[in-house]
Amino acid sequence: MTETRNDVEDAGTRAPAARQAPEEVPRPKGLGPLGWLRWGWRQLTTMRTALILLFLVALGAVPGSVLPQRGQAPEKVVAYLDEHRTLGPWLDRFSMFDVFAAPWFAAIYILLFVSLAGCVIPRAVKHYESMRARPPAAPRNLGRLPQSATYETDTSPDDVLAEARKVLRGRRFRVDVSSGAASAEKGYLGETGNLLFHLALLALLFALGLGNLFGYRGDVLLMEGRTFANSLSQYDQFTPGRAFDDGRLAPFTVSLDDFKAEYETGGDKRGQATDFNAAMRFRATPDGKEERYDLRMNHPLKVGGAKVYLLGHGYAPVFTVRDAKGNVAFQDSVPFIVMETRNLTSEGVIKAPDAEPDQLAFYGILWPSAMASEDGKQIVSGFPAPLRPVVTITSFKGDIGLDSGTPQSVYKLEGIGKTLQPVKDGQKLLEPGETFTLPGGAGSITFDGLKEYATLSVNHDPGRIPALVAAILAVLGVATSFMVRRRRVWVRASAAEGGRTVVEVGGLTLGSPTSEFDDIVTALRGPEQEPGPGEPDEPGEPNEPGEPDEPGESDEPGEPDLPATESKE
Repeated sequence: MTETRNDVEDAGTRAPAARQAPEEVPRPKGLGPLGWLRWGWRQLTTMRTALILLFLVALGAVPGSVLPQRGQAPEKVVAYLDEHRTLGPWLDRFSMFDVFAAPWFAAIYILLFVSLAGCVIPRAVKHYESMRARPPAAPRNLGRLPQSATYETDTSPDDVLAEARKVLRGRRFRVDVSSGAASAEKGYLGETGNLLFHLALLALLFALGLGNLFGYRGDVLLMEGRTFANSLSQYDQFTPGRAFDDGRLAPFTVSLDDFKAEYETGGDKRGQATDFNAAMRFRATPDGKEERYDLRMNHPLKVGGAKVYLLGHGYAPVFTVRDAKGNVAFQDSVPFIVMETRNLTSEGVIKAPDAEPDQLAFYGILWPSAMASEDGKQIVSGFPAPLRPVVTITSFKGDIGLDSGTPQSVYKLEGIGKTLQPVKDGQKLLEPGETFTLPGGAGSITFDGLKEYATLSVNHDPGRIPALVAAILAVLGVATSFMVRRRRVWVRASAAEGGRTVVEVGGLTLGSPTSEFDDIVTALRGPEQEPGPGEPDEPGEPNEPGEPDEPGESDEPGEPDLPATESKE
């Protein structure tokens, strides 16, 4: 084929190859949205990211332990904001007073859950596939392994491999024989334990989330002779889950008949509580059978899918308040809050909004076992049991403030010095049965006696049992992963001169070698293959000085060794 004239002219005017500009290399395309999603998923599902997120969860929980939380103590949050008018609002903006319901904490928690799931589940699938796969083939040079042994035997290679299969299977190895070698492996239980720990941790996170979503916790103060019905209005403090529905509250009732506490009466531990017992009656349903139960510390009552715990106790003095007209304006027991835990010195308030013409209120301090202090200037409680109960009363009259509709604490008097004025000479020390008549005929108050109360915690957590099971599995998984190690053993049998068989054994153990390999080699050799006196353990290894030579060996220099048996040729 001949070139045309135009082709020739183009060739003559074309620049030399060295001077031609190189062709432009196409620029690589970007990852694209799908590529970035894959990259982000790979980064999220790494164990490093999971550890970082776990650290962030622990770090994020610190403010929830240090700062007051609205779900547990809303009044403390209000007090903190009043005391820290600059720092408090900034902390509130970042949900530091409601940490476990904050969006940022939920985001970290969900990312940790996704990271662990994306990391552990593929590992579990691969581990399952590797357990069903054949053991790895024997390396070319078994002598380079950390544990190895070589010996000769009269047994044929096939019989050696058959014996190796039997010995290794007897030690619970998975065995595969091919290409003149036996490959054996065991110790998958260690990796299984590792995966079990991570899967259990994943289940634990799920169980905790389940409890926070659908569970609830409430505290209630129950006095002797009173009944508690499981409804929102009966709780003194109630913390519901994020997805909690109050219609799912079990309709059980609990009544406190009697509360008894026992204390040490002598020695250094005098006054220390030794036992609490709340004699209770309960019904699982309104029309159910009434049952009795002795509620003790760490022995909760299980009813209606919830657990009722005994948290503490205190005293509830009984008062009768009469107004200026002599009418009974108040008659009931009033719970007093413990001020001093050792001897249960307590304080409380009595409100009589129905008194006429002025409403009456009283502040009281209770000493269960009243006695004089060491300097004799004040009254103290010498023992937590009610051996000599005494109440000091301080009287007030005016407007208590309940008619305004503003909620008040039952343990605090509002408006003192403003709408509520102290009664002049309105202080009195009362013992059970005594009455104090207020000056000016404003009314009277009688200390009728003393009852006790118990503080109860009702806890419903649907994730409690799954969390317990997950925690147990996590501990078992960790223990298994540390106790079991991966082990591999290979046995190769090949024919040698003289009709003998050379057996090579190699072992590889994750971590430090174990004595199991030596036991396997001993079992493969058998008793007839054990090296006797003067026989070397390895072929070609010289005898110790002074030992007799084997038949056919020569000590003369330059003289070749003779065969131990005659030639068959």
